[in-house]
Amino acid sequence: MIGYRPSRRAVIGGGVALAAARGALAQSAAGLATGPVRPTWDSLVHHYRYPDWFRDAKFGIWSHWGPQAVPEQGDWYGRFMYMQGHPMYRHHLATYGHPADTGMIDIQNRWTAAAWDPEALMKRFTAAGAKYFVSLACHHDNLDCYDSSHHAWNTLRVGPKRDVVGIWEKTARAAGLRFGVSNHAAHAWHWFQPAYAYDPEGPRKGERYDAYRLTRADGRGKWWDGLDPQELYTGRHMVAPDGIDSIAAMDAWHDQHDGQWMEHGPPADPRYATNWLLRQADLMAKYKPDFCYFDDYELPFGAVGLEAAADYYNRSIEWHGKIDVVLTAKQLKPYARFGLVQDVERGFSDHLWDEPWQTDTCIGDWFYNRSRFTDRSYKSAADVLQRLADVVSKNGNLLLSVPQRGDGTIDAEEEKILDGLAAWMTVNGEAIFGSRPWRVYGEGPTVLATGMQNEGGFKGFTDRDVRFTVNKGALYALFLAPPAGEAAIAALGWDRWRGGAIERVTLLGGGTVPYRQDGAALRLDLPRGLGTVPVVKIEGRGISG
Repeated sequence: MIGYRPSRRAVIGGGVALAAARGALAQSAAGLATGPVRPTWDSLVHHYRYPDWFRDAKFGIWSHWGPQAVPEQGDWYGRFMYMQGHPMYRHHLATYGHPADTGMIDIQNRWTAAAWDPEALMKRFTAAGAKYFVSLACHHDNLDCYDSSHHAWNTLRVGPKRDVVGIWEKTARAAGLRFGVSNHAAHAWHWFQPAYAYDPEGPRKGERYDAYRLTRADGRGKWWDGLDPQELYTGRHMVAPDGIDSIAAMDAWHDQHDGQWMEHGPPADPRYATNWLLRQADLMAKYKPDFCYFDDYELPFGAVGLEAAADYYNRSIEWHGKIDVVLTAKQLKPYARFGLVQDVERGFSDHLWDEPWQTDTCIGDWFYNRSRFTDRSYKSAADVLQRLADVVSKNGNLLLSVPQRGDGTIDAEEEKILDGLAAWMTVNGEAIFGSRPWRVYGEGPTVLATGMQNEGGFKGFTDRDVRFTVNKGALYALFLAPPAGEAAIAALGWDRWRGGAIERVTLLGGGTVPYRQDGAALRLDLPRGLGTVPVVKIEGRGISG
């Protein structure tokens, strides 16, 4: 993905879409909320305050679950299945048939969620320490996973035939968790364009895929009778031209055109952004989420995205008497920095942030990938806990996706990971939940590169990497890898820290720790055989300052 700065055409297009959306909303039951927050960056920044519940929560679990989990091939199946030569295209051809005959429309209806047990999963998630839970509301595949008033392609009519978001919402709140949703639909219009292309090589060369030919009339007598496939696939906005005669050339065409990460709407077609705002306002009104994740660089569609943010904040004032919700977006520029919560997707930070933020990551692929189970390539519980400690020490939260199969279940390896998190939280949760950063986030030799999508280059932490939090007057030192024997914390040596007097050091779950302090470090005599991310609690006068 690349950063996006709206062109003049995009801004004008956003204004056209906004005017149309306001007219449509004025006639709908889900009209935009009114209140003190205006749809400008200045107003968002002026009114927004980070909720205490979010600052205390620290850890959330995300059900990034939808029809793309059905093939069990991982991320972006609904796009890659239409790109000849891609492994997902080959899987689709072998499993379901040619994409001119069997498309994403059919995969969506195969998502039946037949074995989904939301109560049992939520019990596992809460045991693992989640304080907020997020349900995917609509991915780039453009299926609304809720009772959508403005998009007929939704899970009450397609696939599960149930209100997935609504069921998750009731289950999460019954478990005492804050509830959130994620909305990725702003990108469906360009993401889905390969569905209008064709094979550039082979026996069906030049034959357009299903999105190009299907109309509402083709559904007569079929399961999707009355639905318009063009509303699902979003219409012909960037259709590959005839005459492309090699896979490499077709891939290059998609990379140059619909493969860019765009925050504006379809050129010369304001209807998509209009409908997106209708759907977003409806989603907020129906489920009153505490948290909303936009998969966008800042806000989608220019002025339309600002209207959506103002609507959400004004609704929160109606619900709670104040803005008590979280709206996340990515790659925030300085003018937007304090009007939203910044999300850093699959990335690290090298510094302690002034404001609360979030990183989101997954133990595997965003959508279920069978190979993660068979080759045991998930993030381990230790990996997750190291990330949690690192992020929390820098004033952040961790949102973790635990991918579900198409039927709604998780596999045995995922269960073990959640059990590992639960065991650690039982002993060490006081160092995380309700905590705040200390004067420095930590110390150690590992250098982390700040940015999104950089997990692949991470080489691991060492037993000298320590992170700090404070909670109820105590200082906590979290060792990202268990030290062997004596552990030295340089930040607590007399030469660097003169702010208080240490009176007691305790290993959580393990009793009192002998210690001594000199100019260079606080030295701890820790037992051998420590487990994952051991935590030491340091108490005394002025410790947390």
